[in-house]
Amino acid sequence: MLVKDVMMPKGEWIAPETTLVEAAKKMRDKDIGSLLVGENDRIVGMVTDRDIACRGVAMKLEPASTPVRKVMTEKIVWCFDDQAIEDAAHLMEKKKVRRLAVMNRDKRMVGFLSVDDLAHRAHGLSGEILDEVTAH
Repeated sequence: MLVKDVMMPKGEWIAPETTLVEAAKKMRDKDIGSLLVGENDRIVGMVTDRDIACRGVAMKLEPASTPVRKVMTEKIVWCFDDQAIEDAAHLMEKKKVRRLAVMNRDKRMVGFLSVDDLAHRAHGLSGEILDEVTAH
């Protein structure tokens, strides 16, 4: 099974100057847990609901005026859509991440792959890998 068979297609983008409140509202409205942060047609990071809570709120940043740039993860981990899901799961395990951006071979973003996607759609995947990723 390939990543493209289990990933969530597309991805939502925001600008680095989008406030934490605006990002949280977009996540709520779209029922998603992460947003790509893009600038000049390039991915510059990813912000997650966890980033907003564990970095923004924990650091007592003002959510209505703080840009996501202050809490986003700059170095995102990604995989290709035509990779085996086992390879993507091992990458998640190795990098200790819960979400991967998914690119096509033209390096254009085509979706996201999350631990939840693996758990719900990749039934034969080892539980040990999922346990390792979610334990962090």
